[in-house]
Amino acid sequence: MIRKAKASEIVQLISITKSCAAHMIANDIYQWNESYPNITAFEQDFNRGELYVLYAQNTLVGCITISSVKDSEYDAISWLTQDTKHYYIHRLAISPAFQKQGHARTLMDFAESFAKSNAGVSVRLDTFSQNKRNQRFYENRGYQPLGNIYFPKQSQDPFYCYELIL
Repeated sequence: MIRKAKASEIVQLISITKSCAAHMIANDIYQWNESYPNITAFEQDFNRGELYVLYAQNTLVGCITISSVKDSEYDAISWLTQDTKHYYIHRLAISPAFQKQGHARTLMDFAESFAKSNAGVSVRLDTFSQNKRNQRFYENRGYQPLGNIYFPKQSQDPFYCYELIL
């Protein structure tokens, strides 16, 4: 089941993303760390009504942010479509205990359907350049790689930007 998050679930989401960060670091992927994702980001997502949670077997297993707000880091990217009505994916996370079970696909199906039903032109996102699994995941969904952005507090390595025209 996917639904909008409750404020009381943010602490659980931080726990999930910390577990995801530790899991990635154990696999030499330094995408998330102690400073990101953080409570401030999730609270902002929640306050905008953009934070969604996924439950499986009555357990909170993951989350996704579906935002209509374009972050300034994306300004340097030559997107496939002009800036009109787009949706941006942030903080997609699945608890490591529930990974490789199709839950990320379920959340992305939901996000893309949400964008289509709300007259979105495309879905845009970024993923870490050292996370080859995520890159394959998005490319297999039809996302086109477009350029690099940097988040120095997270990594010296770039993040790749992707877009899927709806």
